[in-house]
Order: sequence, then C-alpha cells, then structure tokens
Amino acid sequence: MRWENLTAEPTAEPRHDRPADAALFGADAVTTRTFDTPEFAGITFHEIRARTILNRVPGASRMPFEWTVNPYRGCTHACVYCFARKTHGYLDLDTGIGFDTQIVVKVNAPELLRRQLASPRWHGEHVAMGTNVDCYQRAEGRYRLMPGILTALRDRANPFSILTKGTLILRDLDLLKQSAEVTDVGISVSVGFTDTELWRTVEPGTPAPQRRLDVVRTLTEHGIGCGVLMAPVIPFLGDQPAQLRATVRAIAASGATSVTPLVLHLRPGAREWFMAWLGQHHPHLVRRYERLYADGSYAPKWYQRRITRQVHDLAEEYGIGPTRAGMPRRIRPPEPAAEPAEAGPTQLTLL
Repeated sequence: MRWENLTAEPTAEPRHDRPADAALFGADAVTTRTFDTPEFAGITFHEIRARTILNRVPGASRMPFEWTVNPYRGCTHACVYCFARKTHGYLDLDTGIGFDTQIVVKVNAPELLRRQLASPRWHGEHVAMGTNVDCYQRAEGRYRLMPGILTALRDRANPFSILTKGTLILRDLDLLKQSAEVTDVGISVSVGFTDTELWRTVEPGTPAPQRRLDVVRTLTEHGIGCGVLMAPVIPFLGDQPAQLRATVRAIAASGATSVTPLVLHLRPGAREWFMAWLGQHHPHLVRRYERLYADGSYAPKWYQRRITRQVHDLAEEYGIGPTRAGMPRRIRPPEPAAEPAEAGPTQLTLL
C-alpha cells in the first residue's frame, strides 16, 4: 500500500491551502487489524492517527457546504455505484473490492476535531458528514467515533449535517437531540428505491430501504426533522413510473420532511466498477448505459429533468414538503425575548 502521497507535516491548525483529497497522517502510525467475527469477515482495518479532520471542499465543487468531516475511508456498504471509490486509488488500493474491504479508520478523529474546533482560526462554519463515505457504516459499531465527534460539535454549538444509509445513527439519538437544542442540525437518509431485489445487488452491505425509512420515522417522532435523498435513481433499473411512485409513497409514509431525487452519476473509479457489475447482472443494458453516459459522468439534462419532474409531482401528490437545496448554516445569536424559530432541515444533494 502506498502511504507516502498521503502524509504531511504535523500541524495543529486546519490548513486552507491543502488539497481536499489528501489524507493527513503519518505513514509510521498505521496499525492493520482484522477481526474474527462474522460481520467483519474478509475486511481489513487500517487504523491511523490523522493530523487533520476538518477538510475544506474545493471551491469548484457543486456541494452546498464548505467543510466536511470523514472519520473513515472505504466503506463496507459496498454500493457498486459509490462515487468515493476513486479515493482508494490514492492509496494504491483497488477501487472495487478493495474499497469495500480495506477500511481506513481515523481513530483519533474525536479528539482531533475537538482541538480544531477550539482553534481561533475556526469560525463555526457548517460541517457536513457522510459526504464521502458513510460515517455510520458497519465499522462505526466497533470503533464508535461518531459519539465523540457529535459531542465535540455539540459542545461548541457548531452547526452540522449528516447523510447516511446506516441505522446505527439511532444509537446517537440523544446526542442529536442535545445538539439540536443548541445549533442547527440537518439529517438526511439516502433511499434511492424500495425494490428489494435491486437493493440486494447494488447496495449489498447496507440496511434494507425500509429499515432506513424506519430511521426517518424514529427521528421525526423525536422532533428531529429528516429529509430523504432519493439517490441514486438508477436508469432502466429503478426509474419506471411505478418504481418511483412506490418509493415516494414509502418516503411520505415515513414522515420525511422533504425528498430530493438524484440520478445516478458515474465518475471515474465508480464507473468501471459499476459497468463491470452491469455487464455481469444486466448485460443487455451495457450499450444503453454507454449511450446515456457518453458525454461524461452525468446522465443528460433532459433525463435528469424528467426524473426530477416525476418525483416532484409525486411528492406533491403525497403531501411531502417542498424540496430545496441545503445551505451551510451558521449559529444564530440568542433571542431571549422571542420564541426561537424552528430550524428547517439541511438537504444534501450528493451521491
């Protein structure tokens, strides 16, 4: 494994001039582990002590936030379309099976975040989590990094959002409620479809779609508004009108505050792995995909607009609130003489 390109000189402060995709840790601080338990069979964990945990999003990014925290690299969800697969190539790891089974764990993430949030150079900007790989993937059940991360954010009243496919987020429900009392908290759950056969093949390591919608329901019942990122809508496999209707209907029944559709995109790294999967499971669709994605990573605008229009119409029919892109939010000053305004959900637009 090549760690050399991922090291940096020690620094106690967030660096604004560092490449956003560079993992910052010392090559001499990597501990490799495997665990003899069924849920981690065939998975290798590389424990590292990161030198920074707040990552600045490149200015050219489409993302509606500027800062992220990612305690893991690689993901046991094993979604065949995951756009983050390319990042494993920076480690000389395979972007296919290696991404699913070689997991980098930043074991010092909570303490490092606490220190960086206390820096005079940090001004309380919105922090997005789950934007690269899922912070509530299976490994979190063992490493338990998120409680410390959430505690650090809560204690600084720092606004944040989480995007996840993991039901493990409910373990931290109390911390989320405490955080929502002092700052803006946005939660989104990713559910692109409810077709169980499609789920089993394209998202084999994730909880079932209905279990994710149960998360939405539970969060909503506890006063934490939760939106659904309906992503990805997979062309020719999950985009039929009846499939879209079934998914939006289930999302509405879960009590989601909003639904945002996003069509599958295939960036380098993910594209090769997805197309290999497609050739094995749906060879008759290979040529159609080659034509649909002939101009790059994204489906044509006309196709994206068609899916968005269909989902928006269904959302209106089933009474789901308006869809809007999430924006980074800052801490509001206290208003002792008035009732505090109820914060709306942060809706993330990625995957």
